[in-house]
Amino acid sequence: MALSWNEIKDRALNFSKEWANTSNEEADAKPFLDAFFNVFGITRKKVGTFEHKVKKLSDSDGYIDLLWKGNILIEMKSRGKNLDKAFAQAIEYTHGLKQVELPKYILVSDFEHFRLYDTEEQKSIDFKLNELVNNVNHFGSLIGYQKKVYKEQDPANIRAAELMGRLHDTLEDIGYTGHPLEVYLVRILFLLFAEDTTIFDKQEFQNYIEQRTNEDGSDLAAKLQELFQVLNTPKENRFKNLDEQIAAFPYVNGKLFEEILPMASFDSKMRLALLECCYIDWSKISPAIFGSMFQSVMNPKERRNLGAHYTSETNILKLIKPLFLDDLYKEFETIKDNKNKLPEFHKKISTLKFLDPACGCGNFLVITYRELRLLELKILRQQYKKQMATGIQSIIWLDVDMMYGIEYEEFPARIAEVAMWLIDHQMNMQISNEFGEYFVRLPLKKSAKIFHGNALQIDWENIVRKNDLSYILGNPPFIGKKEQKPEQKADMELVFANLKGTGVLDYVTAWYLKAAKYIQGTKIKVAYVSTNSITQGEQVGILWTILFNYFNIKIHFGHRTFSWRNEAKGNAAVHCVIVGFANYDTNNKSIFDYEDIKGEPHEIIVKNINPYLVEGKDITVENRKSPICNVPEIIYGSFALDDGNYTLSDEERNQIIMENSNSEILIKPFIGGRELLHSEKRFCLWLQDAELKDLKGNSKIMERIEAVRKWRSNSDRPNTKKLSETPTLFAEIRQPKSNYLAFPTVSSVNRKYIPIAFLKPETIASNQLYVLPDANIYYFGILTSFIHMAWVKSVCGRLKSDYRYSASIVYNNFPFPQSPTEKQIHAIESAAQKVLDTRAGFPNISLADLYDPLTMPPSLTKAHNELDKAVDLAYRPQPFTSEAKRIEFLFELYEKYTADLFTTEKKKPTKKK
Repeated sequence: MALSWNEIKDRALNFSKEWANTSNEEADAKPFLDAFFNVFGITRKKVGTFEHKVKKLSDSDGYIDLLWKGNILIEMKSRGKNLDKAFAQAIEYTHGLKQVELPKYILVSDFEHFRLYDTEEQKSIDFKLNELVNNVNHFGSLIGYQKKVYKEQDPANIRAAELMGRLHDTLEDIGYTGHPLEVYLVRILFLLFAEDTTIFDKQEFQNYIEQRTNEDGSDLAAKLQELFQVLNTPKENRFKNLDEQIAAFPYVNGKLFEEILPMASFDSKMRLALLECCYIDWSKISPAIFGSMFQSVMNPKERRNLGAHYTSETNILKLIKPLFLDDLYKEFETIKDNKNKLPEFHKKISTLKFLDPACGCGNFLVITYRELRLLELKILRQQYKKQMATGIQSIIWLDVDMMYGIEYEEFPARIAEVAMWLIDHQMNMQISNEFGEYFVRLPLKKSAKIFHGNALQIDWENIVRKNDLSYILGNPPFIGKKEQKPEQKADMELVFANLKGTGVLDYVTAWYLKAAKYIQGTKIKVAYVSTNSITQGEQVGILWTILFNYFNIKIHFGHRTFSWRNEAKGNAAVHCVIVGFANYDTNNKSIFDYEDIKGEPHEIIVKNINPYLVEGKDITVENRKSPICNVPEIIYGSFALDDGNYTLSDEERNQIIMENSNSEILIKPFIGGRELLHSEKRFCLWLQDAELKDLKGNSKIMERIEAVRKWRSNSDRPNTKKLSETPTLFAEIRQPKSNYLAFPTVSSVNRKYIPIAFLKPETIASNQLYVLPDANIYYFGILTSFIHMAWVKSVCGRLKSDYRYSASIVYNNFPFPQSPTEKQIHAIESAAQKVLDTRAGFPNISLADLYDPLTMPPSLTKAHNELDKAVDLAYRPQPFTSEAKRIEFLFELYEKYTADLFTTEKKKPTKKK
């Protein structure tokens, strides 16, 4: 086990004095290096070999003075010799080494001068023998001490996961599967971390495999079984005649090695796979990242996207900082110079308890614990000013048993437990570095409480009493209504107890309701990452009405829609929100808004946050069958229900007309969202008013009619079967008789405006369009304005990241201007006409290209800006300073309109034309 830095420094001073006058390479190099390694508590003969033979670039033999494979190469010269030549010689030797033998460090010395070169960072440091005491920290990695800034997509993480995946596969191939395999691999994971992070001696596990097992792997399983037993046995209870190498391993406990597993079986290939795992420097691997990657390698289907499934630390911090961390740091800054209050604050953070009820491999718990330990370190620095020499164990008050989790699958639950021990050890090492005293928690006495079970079916009080808990946090599963399996639907029914309308909710909403019930009458704060569907579209009115009315929930902070991703290759972004809430109100509320969903947020301090993550009262926008204002009703276009038989390409249209030119009157332009946006041609057979002779006169049309009849009649749905009696008609006909305004049902979130257009009655609108009959240019102006888009962004549902416009949620609830004057109406009409005229100046450019933010013509941008000003003035005379102010105003107006619905007749905000 590693020495403390204080002891290492004492040994370094004695070493410098003892070897001060040494000068001869041949006579003194070997004892000098033995003594040098002893400074760090390392027995040289266990790790390194003298005179290691290698092939030089010239193909002649060379001899390295000392090589510790994978760690350090040392070249000694007599006092006064040129170290540049020694270093060049050492570099040449590395070309003859295998990949796994390449050292992290190269050390050259003439007994008086030292040059240490880091091969990874390509940096060197020079010092003299009497300065060793001040430079021992540069050799920290030799004994497992690491100062490592973890990278979320560090190649070491990927490589480690791949090697563990290979080991998993080889064990599975021989039939070692299921629960034993999972526990086996978790144990090996712990051993790999332990030997590279000072829990064990450096390379202790690797040396045990290399030196105490046969190359053919025949005895490896038995040796591992013996090691597991030893690690689970206190030293005083072990057999007295144990091999000294295995007896040197410490007692671990923590129940990690308690269960007796079936004996595995290894061969030479499998032994090599395990040794390749040993050759990775596990001190570089972040427990927060690796857990999810380790889980993914167990699933061959997910392995191709290795690294795509972990939650980045950046995103976790977006949740935990406003939930608790920012407040704790503010409190620390106010009391850090008060000697009486510092211990009280330290005690406070040590008694906090956290629950992640969908913890997976424990990413949120690991990062939360790490950040709390970093805060504890600041407290200790302030209290002791780095002067502590002994007793570190008594001043570290935070431990992993403050963390609780619930996980549906057993394997990630066990990974989470190990990850918590590993991050705890790494934080202990950081404090050891600070205060010079080595501290390790062995045997393991406490552990994070990770419960394996279904969080929606168990009572959380049985995991942790709510009066003891401080925070609930995490990233519950994103599963929409259509993707839910029968057992997940059963979970939803259990949690929501058949509350009205909840059948359309995403799976994640069950965690909201479960938490809302649990935190009643407490000061527990909750924050979840969720799909943005819970703050947009139809789910908002259902979920948040329940949370507000039944459980008195108040939103404390929210991150508006952002892209939840990491840097892994092939990993698809999910568009998410973070919602923090509690069972009580607070004066400190924040909205984190994003100008770009891939960018960084800016914080807005607000008085209240509504479920759309907008400043405003706790109101929801409900499904409505008709508009709250006196405006024309918007409807879907016509629905064919024809198995594609009435939809025609340009070529198919021409073929029908070639058979009978009179058939041209039966074919109409057919426009859906894609055709509207991209100017694509599509046609349909429109047979509503067709005469029998026109139908009979074209065999191709008759074939299509028969195909529709047959397809409908074979349907399992009674309504569809009934429609086979009228096969010439669309299933739903809603075609306007005059010019109409057409909306695409789905539009890209990148556009500043949803492109809409006037169409003639001869153009048939499909059900992929919304249709506004009787629309005049005033309505066009309002609905293509920025203030309408602000409403769309806040309440509209999404299809992936795109806007999914709806009549019942968006249009029917949109607050049109209350009482526009004739002058205001005219100004809007004039500006709207300017937009149409400008668009007409680009006849060969599609609406999609015209409204692409990268290609939108400046003249069209200018015309829209003028229209936006005209529309804004119809709402109020003062200009809106931001989009947030627009939406706050709209929600106030919405509240007024909906209140008036029950007391007065609807206002008439527009002039009919």
